[in-house]
Amino acid sequence: MHIPGRSFIPLLLVALAAWIAVWTVLGQEPPPQTTPPQRFFEWTRMPFAKALYETRRENLMTSLGASGGGVFLAPSRPGRSGGETFRQTDDFLYFTGLELPDSILAVDTEHKRSVLFVPDDDARFASPTRPNDFPGRPLGRDPELARASGLSDVRSIEAFETALLGWIREGRLLRLNPGRGEIELATSFFYNWSAEEKFLHHLRQTHPAAKLRSAFPEVARLRMVKSPEEVATIRRAVEITAAGIRKAAVEIAPGVDERTLEAEFEAETKRRGAQRLAFASIVKSGPNSLWPWRILAAHYDRRNRAMRPGELVIFDVGCELDHYASDVGRTFPVSGKFTAEQRRTLERVTRTADAILAAVRPGKTFADLTDVAVASIPEGERKYSQTGLFFGHHVGLDVGDPSLDDTKLLPGMVFTVEPWYYNHDREIAVFVEDVVLVTAEGHESLSRHLPRSPDGLERLMAGAP
Repeated sequence: MHIPGRSFIPLLLVALAAWIAVWTVLGQEPPPQTTPPQRFFEWTRMPFAKALYETRRENLMTSLGASGGGVFLAPSRPGRSGGETFRQTDDFLYFTGLELPDSILAVDTEHKRSVLFVPDDDARFASPTRPNDFPGRPLGRDPELARASGLSDVRSIEAFETALLGWIREGRLLRLNPGRGEIELATSFFYNWSAEEKFLHHLRQTHPAAKLRSAFPEVARLRMVKSPEEVATIRRAVEITAAGIRKAAVEIAPGVDERTLEAEFEAETKRRGAQRLAFASIVKSGPNSLWPWRILAAHYDRRNRAMRPGELVIFDVGCELDHYASDVGRTFPVSGKFTAEQRRTLERVTRTADAILAAVRPGKTFADLTDVAVASIPEGERKYSQTGLFFGHHVGLDVGDPSLDDTKLLPGMVFTVEPWYYNHDREIAVFVEDVVLVTAEGHESLSRHLPRSPDGLERLMAGAP
């Protein structure tokens, strides 16, 4: 429709004036608020009892005290959101159990106290023009926060800078956990810093005189050994993941695409209570199965091919339940039956996994398990088999929980066993991954109820219980 310019301009000016008048009124006289403020614990809960988090902080003080002391600082996740669900940083959650945004936990080893620096109010629950939709939520001003969390010393985040300057003047060590290795930051423009790395960068920029030291080894030693409460949550997450694989397995057939299988798996995990995925689901078939996830993920639409008769399809998937991850892998024949070569290859890889599992017990190290894995692989197949420290990784709040490779296994440790096999010469790849718990007597495979033998996987595709 054509509107002559002379008649359109007055209409535009009238509309603009009305818009300015409305917002001027709103800015001067906000509409009355009728929705009551939302309290923190109306919206969230601590995964475990506060006594568990108090014990964790005490253990951290002891561990750090033996390695130089100082003040351990753990930042929380920024509260701003682009629409994604809020997910707390692992260390902050591990030591507090709280979903607080824009906060910092300080664990003072010398004075044997923990201080929580938190905003007085949650900025995400505030909007000056929409008070009923954003009615406010007190955080630091809410006395229930200290009582329910066991963190009796709760201060405004505005007080953190003063406390920080005091620690620096006293020459105190500031202990941070930006990840494995020394406290160094990648300088490439393309590197995606974590919240902890951003915090480290901020401290270096604003307080270059601060004495910084990594707390990764101390944190890793604590987080590697799971409490009974953590084990129970991981066990349930593994069970949900196994149920998702079972649901997707019956949909495998020539012509079905990989993303359809992802959808079946992911929908079933959500139906069974998982809040989100532990990582982006890896379902890869045919030539895609020959490549690790990093290569496939490098392309926007690479992981969505239609499966063909005679191929294999690999699941490397996991869900997250109450912040704890799972990670399970299985290999299926697209046609419903393994060929003789596919069956032999799967059985050989499974024998390697069984050899590793049989060797898991307290006192062993990952290096010991690597030797077992290599010894179980025929020499001619070793170049296609990735073992080393790639055969498994610790699982907990993260699908790659912090760990120390030379540490002896202890009851309560949880990790994966996943000897990879990629044979580009014969164009066949097989993947089996299980989650194992170290027990006082040896081990328990938390994913043992999900079949992984050729016959068991074929029955799974046929819908057998």
